[in-house]
Amino acid sequence: MNRVIVTLVGKDHTGIIAAVCNYFADNGINILDIKQTTVQEFINMMMVVDTEGSSAGFPEIVRGLDEVGKKVGCQIKAQHEDIFNMMHRI
Repeated sequence: MNRVIVTLVGKDHTGIIAAVCNYFADNGINILDIKQTTVQEFINMMMVVDTEGSSAGFPEIVRGLDEVGKKVGCQIKAQHEDIFNMMHRI
């Protein structure tokens, strides 16, 4: 399993989650876990995904998510689970 942490932040509107999920489905990426909060008009979403089934490399996935983020007006970031865990170690 090749786990990646994906975060999304932006102003909430219809179609954000659909755009991200469609990108994952089109690229063979499986969502393992998802958490979303909305505060007033802002959305904050964190996903753990498995990229094992994707033919795209990590840099290509990052670029693709950046493009999706620009289309929906949100900031989307991806990082390998190992790096995320090391950065958030206490």
